[in-house]
Amino acid sequence: MNDAGNADRFEHGEFEDRGKRDEKGEQQQEGYGIPGGPANGNGIGIGNGQDPDQPPRIPMPRASVEDGERPLPTLEDLGDPAPRPAPLVLEHHVLKSLLGAWALAACSPDETAAVEEHLGDCGSCADEALRLRGAVGLLHPQESLDLDPALRTRVLDGCLDRRPPRIPVPDWAAPYDAETARLDALLQDIGDAEWHAPVRLRWFESDGPTSRRTTVAGVIAHLLTVDGLVAVALGLDDPLGDAGAEGPTPQARTEAYWRTSHYPPTRSVRAPWREQTHDLVRTVSFTGGSSGSARLAVSYGDFELPLHDAMLDRAFECWVHAEDIAEAVDYPYGPPSPRHLHRMIDLAARVLPDVLAARRQAGLTALPHHRHLGLAGEPGRSLRLEIEGSGGGEWLIPLDSPAAVGSAEREVAHVALDGVEFCRLAAGHVPPAEAAAGQLGDREAIRDVLFAAASLSRM
Repeated sequence: MNDAGNADRFEHGEFEDRGKRDEKGEQQQEGYGIPGGPANGNGIGIGNGQDPDQPPRIPMPRASVEDGERPLPTLEDLGDPAPRPAPLVLEHHVLKSLLGAWALAACSPDETAAVEEHLGDCGSCADEALRLRGAVGLLHPQESLDLDPALRTRVLDGCLDRRPPRIPVPDWAAPYDAETARLDALLQDIGDAEWHAPVRLRWFESDGPTSRRTTVAGVIAHLLTVDGLVAVALGLDDPLGDAGAEGPTPQARTEAYWRTSHYPPTRSVRAPWREQTHDLVRTVSFTGGSSGSARLAVSYGDFELPLHDAMLDRAFECWVHAEDIAEAVDYPYGPPSPRHLHRMIDLAARVLPDVLAARRQAGLTALPHHRHLGLAGEPGRSLRLEIEGSGGGEWLIPLDSPAAVGSAEREVAHVALDGVEFCRLAAGHVPPAEAAAGQLGDREAIRDVLFAAASLSRM
């Protein structure tokens, strides 16, 4: 029904008695259902239908000033408004020079207002401002809120580089101290289940690669038992106890520990390994300056190393096996610091002549052992080993006798390798034939040196 029809019906009185519903006066006026009006059909008192001494259950809307009897305030009553500051007036070339600062939100409020007002009138400046604002967005790309997984490693490396220990650690023991601390941080981050993640120990034996399957806990047990050789040399307790008498070689000691610990070991091996590393660092720190420590030798069963070199060897193996663990549990792990990596490479370069001689006597080299033999202390045929990248350098490796002296005048070959690549070759993780080496000169000499480097590895 339209509004015109309702108006016509209203004029003829059809709606005049809608508000009068019964004789009891429950609804005496129009306005049924309006707040403040009469009682509703449910008996809830609103207005006339409730106790006059009680406030209405539904409050009346607050009347505005216009609907009341009070007069409207005058301008004099309100007072004078604070005067607005005059807008900043700048010339066109000045405003154009401010567009870059405006895009970077580096303008003052007055300058910002002046520039934005100018952009509404100047089309060329508006286009330039739009281009600059888009360029600013490219300077701040959206970044992930996730933490960098390598952050912990970088922070730890920075702490190890900057914080001097309370008891100064000798320079020759600093790599071991740093690498065991890095590995301990890795172990702290992994869960219980990851201690049983499979790890394959790899090394190079004779002229071919070999490997042994174990777990993360088994790798830590291996490090514990071989580090025990240094502990015994320093007069500390052997972690194997009576089982250490079964064999002095690293592999024999590891197998003995695995058997006595009901192989495979669990994460409980971390505590004795960590305590032993602290004992080793503490002991060499107290005795590092004595002359006896330099003459002390550590026996590996079929060969010996001076204490200084043995600590460096243990740092190298700790880093190599830490990478094995990190790969198994998908953990980011980087190489040692450049100065420590250089020491590890230097140790391998100094040992290479002895390994070459042993392989020559075993008939594993390309040249027979009776050819080109050099005299002790005399210059002999040499290979220049150039290590590039972090921790690199150059070494002249005597080829014919470990007692000979490397000579640039008698250089017959040149090999260039990345530092980390060379260390992985020496760890038996890279086959000699696949080493990414730059080679120049005698091919047989180069092959002998690369295979000798791989032969440095062991379980």
